[in-house]
Amino acid sequence: MEIRYVAQSDDPLEISNIYESSWKYAYKNIIPQDYLDSIPKGHWADNINQESRNNLVVIEDGVIIGTASFCKSRWEEYSDYGEIVSIYFLPEYIGKGYGSLLLKRCVEELQQRGFDKMLLWVLEDNCRARSFYEKNGFLCAEVFLEDNIGGKDLREALYLAV
Repeated sequence: MEIRYVAQSDDPLEISNIYESSWKYAYKNIIPQDYLDSIPKGHWADNINQESRNNLVVIEDGVIIGTASFCKSRWEEYSDYGEIVSIYFLPEYIGKGYGSLLLKRCVEELQQRGFDKMLLWVLEDNCRARSFYEKNGFLCAEVFLEDNIGGKDLREALYLAV
């Protein structure tokens, strides 16, 4: 298993597929199914190399199985924080320990950039992800964002590294 930065030679469609597959798996019964079913192939491909974000991939047996994005916080009130924007895996690799390794690497990378404080947002109803982050040293700050995805009102919970 290897964790490394996204390379120019990596196929953005392959990485986008991880987002798409993970959304359809992780957000089932949270986000409306018709919305999940309508996510087009390659939906996230153009976002993979945003200049303001750092992107990692996890490779197992030559296949990209997971990805993460992190950056300086995008939130003005948390301007001195590093932010973990996303961590996604192909569904068959969820729950096998890869996520903890990728999260740890994101934390290390943010620390190397001078961020001692870190945050991330999780859909309030995503119990599996919330439990994962809590097991890995993040706590819910009881701060919430209102969101609407696929016509459904949802809340995102702020998590802070402890």
